[in-house]
Amino acid sequence: MSKIEIDKQSGTCFGVARAISRAEEELKKGGPLYCIGDIVHNNIEVERLAKMGLITINHEEFKKLKNVRVFLRAHGEPPSTYEIAKKNNIELIDASCPVVLGLQKRVKKKYVMRDNDDTQIVIYGKKGHAEVNGLLGQTDESAIIIESKDEIDILDFSKNITLFSQTTKPLDGFQEVGDLIKSRMQGDAVFEFYDTICRQVSNRVPNMHEFAQKHDVIIFVAGEKSSNGKVLFAECKKHNPNSYIIHSPEQLNEKMFNEKDSIGICGATSTPMWQMEEIAQRISVMIPKTEIEKATF
Repeated sequence: MSKIEIDKQSGTCFGVARAISRAEEELKKGGPLYCIGDIVHNNIEVERLAKMGLITINHEEFKKLKNVRVFLRAHGEPPSTYEIAKKNNIELIDASCPVVLGLQKRVKKKYVMRDNDDTQIVIYGKKGHAEVNGLLGQTDESAIIIESKDEIDILDFSKNITLFSQTTKPLDGFQEVGDLIKSRMQGDAVFEFYDTICRQVSNRVPNMHEFAQKHDVIIFVAGEKSSNGKVLFAECKKHNPNSYIIHSPEQLNEKMFNEKDSIGICGATSTPMWQMEEIAQRISVMIPKTEIEKATF
């Protein structure tokens, strides 16, 4: 008999779960509710909330709205969004993650209180990511964004550098970037290093290693746009070559489970538990005599 186990430490992180719950509450009140960008990087969840009435828009469309309700997702927004809302009499339903808001305040404080204009505020993150755009806005678009250690050559190591990180970046990658910058600082230039990575996300990596090694095959569930999903899946693949990433139940096929007795299902911080449970049910139908259970560690 094959066993299917769902990782209990997977599922949406606190910030995303909080945002989805808040959106559901607001949608029950009726009337149009707009959301700037996908509420979560998960197409299936976005479609579910769209059926409830959530209207996804971009920033250009947002600028044209007046006298409506607009939902702010967990990723956070730059100051310009709040300024436009005030000008256009827009009611904001702010579900920004508290961890992200805390980081925004730290970046803003550093920008305002810089000792001199030469200090470089550097953000380790994905260019164009909603959270990074929000952080960039705290510095009047002056912060320097680097996505990897290969990009640190654009920095001036003879001038002060302050390094922050997008909350969902890998902790080891951030540490490596910080160490490299520190080693290249010149003269009296000061390097400040702020670990702003969300532990609810980073702590999933060691658990993912253990979970991946525990099973014959891993089915990792994530939205196509999920950056976090790509990172966590890579960790699964590293520790279990028989790992597959899927975005919907339709992508499952029996070849994935040939002669596999132990099947593990896990997902990104933007993957709700109900989606992983749906995948488990679909597998149990494909493979006779299977038992579904939640992870126990």
